[in-house]
Amino acid sequence: MALTAAGCGGASESAEGRTLTVLAAASLTETFTALAETFESTHPGVKVRLSFGGSSTLAQQILQGAPADVFAAAGPATMKPVTEARLTAGEPRVFARNRLVIAVPPGNPGRVHALRDLAGRKLKVVVCAPQVPCGDAAQRALRAADVEVTPASQEQDVKAVLTKVRLGEADAGLVYRTDVRSAGGRVEGIEFPEAAEAINDYPIAALAEAPRPKLAREFIDLVLSPQGRKTLTEAGFESA
Repeated sequence: MALTAAGCGGASESAEGRTLTVLAAASLTETFTALAETFESTHPGVKVRLSFGGSSTLAQQILQGAPADVFAAAGPATMKPVTEARLTAGEPRVFARNRLVIAVPPGNPGRVHALRDLAGRKLKVVVCAPQVPCGDAAQRALRAADVEVTPASQEQDVKAVLTKVRLGEADAGLVYRTDVRSAGGRVEGIEFPEAAEAINDYPIAALAEAPRPKLAREFIDLVLSPQGRKTLTEAGFESA
């Protein structure tokens, strides 16, 4: 799957020579874009190159030798193979937590109010694939609710689920609370109690072969700082 890449800041030869590459879970798109802008403002001449996608896809890229400085995943399970391969510089740090909500189109035309409403009805429900963190969380939540859902599709990252709901291609989708907030009214979010059984911790680590190890550590310091935590909390993340 092609990654969605977003680079922030000016482009010059000197800036290109000091590029920090950050691979991050799709659900971090808005917050890490903002943090990258902050980082660049305090590091003149540095360009942050952000690549967003499903955490499992990003982990596989790292395992296959893709050059990067920092990896931020949406769950410990997708960070684990990178750590076990000794490709991180030290132990990952958990910097945020996230929980699922049910995303529905504005007005909630399918009249979805709980997880049980997703089963046994002619609703088009979209979830993440089980091998990615949002899909694993969805399975845990559905088990906690004792609900079986036959999804119309299983997507490789949470933004793809959100997009299908936003475009009216699905009646409901299981996404993170932060994704509904970032959609700005283009979808509605329905909270459900079983989400408490499926909260995802977000780990971050500098990579062992990071081309810019010092910048990698400084970017992680920003994410873990009060300013970083404020940015994450305002987006709907929970404190780690």
